[in-house]
Amino acid sequence: MQVILIQDVDNLGGRHELVNVRNGYARNFLIPQKLAVEANPSNLKQYEEKLKVVAKKEAAMLAELNKVIDILKSAPVKVGAKTGTSGKIFGSVTSLQISRAIRDQKGYEIDRKRISITEEVKELGIHKGSIDFGNGNLVEIEFEVIGE
Repeated sequence: MQVILIQDVDNLGGRHELVNVRNGYARNFLIPQKLAVEANPSNLKQYEEKLKVVAKKEAAMLAELNKVIDILKSAPVKVGAKTGTSGKIFGSVTSLQISRAIRDQKGYEIDRKRISITEEVKELGIHKGSIDFGNGNLVEIEFEVIGE
């Protein structure tokens, strides 16, 4: 029996997925628990419409994401840090400081948990980090640490 999953089901499939299961499993567990609906012609038509809507949303999000990535790669973000006379930073630059610098300079709010710094930053200059936007979208960015 073919069913359309309404919710994620372990060892079976994800939401809005069309799967084949045994008749008893569908009738006695999936459908009464509201985890799935039968794949009849009307439900299949609704399923196809939902897939089209999801595809449009993903395409729009991917276009916006590519725009943000281009802006982030265009020029390094400048992060200010207090320094001593030798050019060493008091402490180190954190992902929170980078997140605030991106918000102030580029106008995009990026969660600090998505930002990772490749090495500990304790000196002035240009350094590298990465931002994980999810779904395999990992972007390498450069940031410049300047003295305040």
